[in-house]
Amino acid sequence: MKRFYSCLLFFLVFPMSYAQEELLEELQSELQENTSITSVFKGLKIVNLESTKLAAQGDLYFVIAHRFSSVKGGFKELYGLDGAKIRFSFIYGFTDWLTAGLSRSSMDKTYDVSAKLKIHNQEKNGFPVSIVAFGSMAYKSANPDFSYVRFKDKHRLNYLAELLISRKMNDALSLQIAPIYWHENFTPFDSQENSQYGLGFGGRYKLSKRWTLNIDYVAHANRAAQNTYVNPLSIGFDIETGGHVFQLHFTNSQQMNDSGFLNGNGDWASGDVFFGFNLSRVF
Repeated sequence: MKRFYSCLLFFLVFPMSYAQEELLEELQSELQENTSITSVFKGLKIVNLESTKLAAQGDLYFVIAHRFSSVKGGFKELYGLDGAKIRFSFIYGFTDWLTAGLSRSSMDKTYDVSAKLKIHNQEKNGFPVSIVAFGSMAYKSANPDFSYVRFKDKHRLNYLAELLISRKMNDALSLQIAPIYWHENFTPFDSQENSQYGLGFGGRYKLSKRWTLNIDYVAHANRAAQNTYVNPLSIGFDIETGGHVFQLHFTNSQQMNDSGFLNGNGDWASGDVFFGFNLSRVF
């Protein structure tokens, strides 16, 4: 009888022990596979430049962006607060790797559609960077401020494509580089090519649990000598407060859509600086 109970105990305990070991091995394997780096950036944009962050599947972002007038207007214009441009955006995460958006800017009454496609995530002890493709198309519905007899509806369209490559260096510092191509069907400068190229740089530094310092800059590779605009440079802060990210910044571009902020920029040294903010709410 003792042998019977011993055998019964063996057949009950051994499978349970084996199953437990197997379960632990599966859990360990899942933990090893889940090596993606998260929170490279908190906002969908660094400041003006798109970041490698996408909306999570099923998340709907409502983004309100403001750019006030130039601060060089002085106290009379309340350093730009008397005048403002606004942009509304709806951005939806169709999957964890595909985000799409629809926006409308008061500046030039511009409508634009955009999409972000995740190519690869940065991994712990693995793939070194996150890679995301971004594209947008903008339509300026307002009439131009200048008289141009050859201006047609097709000239209202702009196109943009970016490859966003970021790396979370450590818990505090994230950096990004972005080769950019954009095409303007119309440029106000005769010598400026319609197809243009640039290289974007951006980064954020974590100052505290909820505050980060953000900077982005784009070098225009084929700006014509006649083109009087300068490269866009933006500096700001991200403030994370529960369900939304609040971004405060100073930039030399009043335009907010992705192809627009690359053109029409003033000079920081001349006081062509615009205060603004982006407010994102997730539903």
